Amino acid sequence: MPKGPIRRAQLIAPFGVGAMVVVRDGTSLITAGIDHWYKRENGSEANDKSEFRIEEWRLAAVLGVDYFRLPPDFRKANTGDEVPNTYLTVPFLRFPQWHFCSSCNLLKDFPLTARGKVKCPECQGKKKTKYMVQVPIIAMCDRCHIQDFPWCEWVHKSANPTCKKPLRLVGTGSATLGGLSVRCDCGAKRSLEGITEADGTETRLSKTLVDDGDSLFLCQGKRPWLGNEDSEPCSCQLRGTLRSATNVYYAQTRSAIYLQRGNNSELVSLLEEPPLSTLIQPLSQAGFPITPEFIRGQHPVLLQNFSNQEIKDSLKSIFSPKDTNANTNIVEGDDPDTSFRREEFNVLRTERNEENLKIRTININQYDSDIARYFSRILLVDKLKETRALTGFTRIFPETDQPLSVLQSLLWRQPPEQDTWLPAYIVYGEGIFIEFNETCLREWLKIHGAEISRRVQPLVKRFERIQEERHLRQRQITPRFILLHTFAHLLMNRLTFECGYSSAALRERLYVSENPDLPMAGVLIYTAAGDSEGTMGGLVRMAKPRLFEPVVRSSLLAASWCSADPVCMEVGERGGQGPDSCNLAACHSCALVPETACEEFNRFLDRGVVIGDINNHALGFFT
Repeated sequence: MPKGPIRRAQLIAPFGVGAMVVVRDGTSLITAGIDHWYKRENGSEANDKSEFRIEEWRLAAVLGVDYFRLPPDFRKANTGDEVPNTYLTVPFLRFPQWHFCSSCNLLKDFPLTARGKVKCPECQGKKKTKYMVQVPIIAMCDRCHIQDFPWCEWVHKSANPTCKKPLRLVGTGSATLGGLSVRCDCGAKRSLEGITEADGTETRLSKTLVDDGDSLFLCQGKRPWLGNEDSEPCSCQLRGTLRSATNVYYAQTRSAIYLQRGNNSELVSLLEEPPLSTLIQPLSQAGFPITPEFIRGQHPVLLQNFSNQEIKDSLKSIFSPKDTNANTNIVEGDDPDTSFRREEFNVLRTERNEENLKIRTININQYDSDIARYFSRILLVDKLKETRALTGFTRIFPETDQPLSVLQSLLWRQPPEQDTWLPAYIVYGEGIFIEFNETCLREWLKIHGAEISRRVQPLVKRFERIQEERHLRQRQITPRFILLHTFAHLLMNRLTFECGYSSAALRERLYVSENPDLPMAGVLIYTAAGDSEGTMGGLVRMAKPRLFEPVVRSSLLAASWCSADPVCMEVGERGGQGPDSCNLAACHSCALVPETACEEFNRFLDRGVVIGDINNHALGFFT
């Protein structure tokens, strides 16, 4: 198989299980399931899988797994070196399987495991050496299945064609799919025009493949990333697409900011990492009683600075996930996602000096009053630890109504019944946590609430229609949420000019709740591009007094006039813009950021709620 280096973090997103990647020689591959991630090409297992183990207790509890694993890294060993887990590779499979010859136009399929460049057999028969290339078109459904385009079925207009003659892919030079046609040596011919078209869940490929007009050609339930060509029942219609299309794969990831559990973060971290974790976890799963004396006897040097009582308390914290020590009382009315974020919100708004979370507070009165009045807290997060786990993937749409267990099962051919885990990656970074002034927020909504609601109502209605069509989870899109989300984007765009980070290196994390008794209105702008020591402090520095205020002012000034205005400001009232038309006054010239930096795929944005619109500048929160 052609070799192509991929970073470990990319195996979580964007090249996780089921994703397609093109390696250096132009071969298109699909990332295989995680059943065989920790094996060598000869089939032998990794020597010590515990080396890749990651502990993130909050995320593991939410996702219903025991732990996480880092993707394997490739290592070589020189003669005499004792290097563990050498020559581990992540398996990839050849997809699409159908290839065509640019000389004779022959279409032919090859196995998933085919290696290297493949020669055209017809040209070889004429004593010519011509290499075949993979076809640019595949097919998929919104239940994550993916397969080769049904070339034979399409050209013969039959779900079960009997013709076995060679097929050919012929182009006329047109830039559209209508300029491509598939031909059979039996004389059948058909253009590929319209194969990507769909109206909701109905697709032209499924409706028109069979010529009788009534029968539907449905998805065949193929999962080639699992290494076989078996099918499973699927009632979805099939959609043709270019294999390079962005909607072929959406990684479904969940992340968590690490929060301390127990009173001794250093000891807890020590117990959660090898070699102590590799001793504790198997014994715990086997029901063996774990005592401080036993652990100390196995690793006396590591634990020499801790008492038996401290070890006992830390063990209790590890095996009691609900004991978070983070003011995590469940708030009535919170959905699971809001409850999960509330734990982080309560911690991030306080000063911390822990191994994996260092936060400094600055008195809000040290900032200029014209800016400080909008915020209640501004905190400098010198170091944070984030764990990002791959929980599955979707195709066609970035969201789905499928339960978490179904998405996770896509990663495996045979999901484990015990010792469950998911692939994940750890990043360390820095950030700025900003909490909005709740009094100002409520006053703004009290004065302008009716007008703001009228402004955002078209956006909300468009999203509600999408929710119904795609059976997405119920959620509220409120003016508070749109305000915080848009402000985060405006601030990130400005920070890229000030702190030296690229726009793709910054991320947002929103903390929003409409609960009248315990509301949330916080934004964490952070970078997670550093090593285990964190980053260089360029982002944190910008949150200090006399530096933060000019950044905010510049962000608001840039938002007051977009280079696409007045169209950008007015287009929201005429159908919206952006992904799913779920933006008002927000475009690439003013408020959009790279998709990796946004939690909402660049949706639910409006400069109008931040700085007002053309007709009423007082409408914005920052007036």
